[in-house]
Amino acid sequence: MPRPRGPRPGEPGPEPPVPAPDARRGAVVAALMLSMALAALDGTIVSTAVPQIVGDLGGFSYFSWLFAGYLLAVTVTLPVYGKLSDTLGRKPVLIIGSVLFLLGSLLCALAWDMTSLIAFRVVQGLGGGALQGTVQTLAADLYPLKERPKIQARLSTVWALSAVAGPGLGGVLATYADWRWIFLINLPVGAVALWLIVRHLHEPARERTGPRPRIDWAGALGIFCCGAVLLTALVQGGVAWGWLSPPSLALLGTGAVLAAATVLIERRAADPVLPGWVWRRRTIAAVNLALGCLGLLMVAPTVFLPTYAQSVLGLAPVAAGFVLSVMTLSWPVAAALSQHVYRRIGFRDTALVGSGAATLVLLAFPLLPYPGSGWQPALLMLALGAALGLFQLPLIVGVQSTVGWEERGTTTASVLFCRQIGQTLGAALFGAVANAVLTARLGNTSGDLDAVARALDEPGAMDPATADTLRRAVASAVETVHLGAACAGAAAFVLLLALAPRRFPVREEHTGPRRRTGLIPARPSGQPAASPAR
Repeated sequence: MPRPRGPRPGEPGPEPPVPAPDARRGAVVAALMLSMALAALDGTIVSTAVPQIVGDLGGFSYFSWLFAGYLLAVTVTLPVYGKLSDTLGRKPVLIIGSVLFLLGSLLCALAWDMTSLIAFRVVQGLGGGALQGTVQTLAADLYPLKERPKIQARLSTVWALSAVAGPGLGGVLATYADWRWIFLINLPVGAVALWLIVRHLHEPARERTGPRPRIDWAGALGIFCCGAVLLTALVQGGVAWGWLSPPSLALLGTGAVLAAATVLIERRAADPVLPGWVWRRRTIAAVNLALGCLGLLMVAPTVFLPTYAQSVLGLAPVAAGFVLSVMTLSWPVAAALSQHVYRRIGFRDTALVGSGAATLVLLAFPLLPYPGSGWQPALLMLALGAALGLFQLPLIVGVQSTVGWEERGTTTASVLFCRQIGQTLGAALFGAVANAVLTARLGNTSGDLDAVARALDEPGAMDPATADTLRRAVASAVETVHLGAACAGAAAFVLLLALAPRRFPVREEHTGPRRRTGLIPARPSGQPAASPAR
């Protein structure tokens, strides 16, 4: 029996569900920005409240699962929600995700021990996966190609500011209120976003030209189980147990078996959750791999730079946070301005400029003087943010523009899924690299970056010579990690150059009566269609 196919590039497909009036569209954009802020905050807001949470609930030995459980749930559900949004529509998926996220937040605030809190964080993550993927997809539905950089730049700004503000906000709430308010604060914000979506996002009825689409639940379960097992191995390997220990080998072996089973299920499914065309189309495959490298690259500044700023430069936590946060100033600005670049040289070449510049900035990090001043890494982070704005946004806008409405959710989810996998792999890989460098520099087998950083935080606990030795070891470890991140940037450059077409096969946007039934207003008469050349 032949499998159903989606429309080829250039063929008309279902119209995007966007309310025509600008006021209604503005309300939906506000809801998307609030939802993005919730998803971004929740990844970081818990970090500074861990001492209070552990002091109240106990369970210090496995508190890391507060973060790992949420990350796993978000990552493994992204492709599932992407397919569901293409099958059922964006609105029901976003509503379900918002309800799950708010339910998880309420349950987290009511948790009675660490085990229950971790379980409820997983519930939050199940909703967070829907928020991340569907918000990015709706952003592409809301605006035609030439206006998409504006909404994507807004979302990038919200994500960056929320991610940076999260630790500080969590610390304030935990210190002056109670750690449970970290989760309760989500309820009014999420309720407003949910109300705006229900009230203002109206999807037109979709015309069916064939049988009702069947949801590939077996494939969804396979992706969920396989992703959970493999990500657990990456998150806990080298932390809770050694990489070559029985638990790691068992998880990796089980993950390999589940991956093979999932591939067989997806190949036989009539409408798979993660269809093969995601990897058979050069443009999408190249963007997936490049943004996987971006996720890998981002681990170096976001995870290791604050430790470097405090342990090596001797900065206070607030000042160390500022060194990193300057990246959030240049990133959205470069993203917003990237449209002027890719309209002239194309999506791929703009991303090549960004990835190449990011590689050079990361290569410059080991050249910083020791111990140096805070403005020096801050200047590099400012340049890195500008480079990444040119790297990421043109690829997301470009790949979303190569598919129709009926494939956009799956495509966007595959891109975000690969970026999340890159971040998880990077955290495991670079953590092992940093600890190995510390072990070599300190001449023992107990080198651990976190332990050394904590020792340096205690003034007067060691003599100046020992402290200087530890600082130099931390500097060497972080410099090596940034060299590894530069390799990831170079890999992204090579992958785009070798795999991505120089001009993305952009689909022509619809005009006429069908356009006026959706979210995006009709193009004025005489205005040219989007160029298929970029």
